[in-house]
Amino acid sequence: MAKIERYAAKGVFDPPAYSQAVKVTEGKTLLFISGQVAYTADGGAAHPGDFKTQAHAALRALKAQVEAGGGTMADIVKITTFVTDMRYRPDWAAVRQEYFGSQTPPSTMVGVTSLAAPEWLIEIEAIAVL
Repeated sequence: MAKIERYAAKGVFDPPAYSQAVKVTEGKTLLFISGQVAYTADGGAAHPGDFKTQAHAALRALKAQVEAGGGTMADIVKITTFVTDMRYRPDWAAVRQEYFGSQTPPSTMVGVTSLAAPEWLIEIEAIAVL
């Protein structure tokens, strides 16, 4: 089992909602998880126009991918989130906290003009260490 230590360098702001950095030791397996979105059963875009529901669906898919690889959400050491509108940031923070707790892994949020399907509002990719 990997040992994951969260930290922030002295003099660097240590935000309460996510970790600035993690140090991983004793890890044996890396999972690189592609961007997860709110898919329908046939691969289409689910919940068009509903950011929070899409965020929940994408995180459920991320959780399923981590678990299929033998890990848990606690094993995720980095997430990158792509959103089509930065005004979703407060909603994203609240949904993210439901899945990761009060301090999430190191996280980057990127505003983009579009995702692979125009109905998708959020996409989440991750790295986990087991």
